[in-house]
Amino acid sequence: MAAIGAIATPILVAALGIVGWKIRNRIERQFALEQALREDRVATYNEILEPFMIMLMTDEAWRSDPKNKNKDKASLGTQKALSLDYRKCAFKLALIGSDGVVTAYNDLMQYFFSSGEREPSEQSVREMMSIFGILLLEIRRSMGNDATALDKWAMLEWFINDARAYRSKAK
Repeated sequence: MAAIGAIATPILVAALGIVGWKIRNRIERQFALEQALREDRVATYNEILEPFMIMLMTDEAWRSDPKNKNKDKASLGTQKALSLDYRKCAFKLALIGSDGVVTAYNDLMQYFFSSGEREPSEQSVREMMSIFGILLLEIRRSMGNDATALDKWAMLEWFINDARAYRSKAK
């Protein structure tokens, strides 16, 4: 009986060591992959958001930048959003973005596809802002802020003047 214990103990220790090493190796590999993807995601998220940031920027802020002299922000934002480079970036987003970000981006794009060329109403602007706020919130979560206490409207308040007014109307 003692002989079995003397043989089993080193085998058990070796087996547990191998299992522990495999688990540690998998965790380290996952962490390294996440770190590498993080930089790529940040760049992709910034490119995806650029046309929206241009179009949602106040006219005053747009005119105050000398680089924007004699440029129409709506046409520039639309031009960027319809470019081949933007499509490539959106494709990249679908590959490397988190599930939540991809879903929120899809919802936003489907909203624009379904709204077509009609003149936006106050209700449709509120809907668009709500969906855009969800996209920003999902990006925040994918960057490591899973337990954020912010909501979709709080994500908009820093750059949309009347975000709080739209928030109160949405309740």
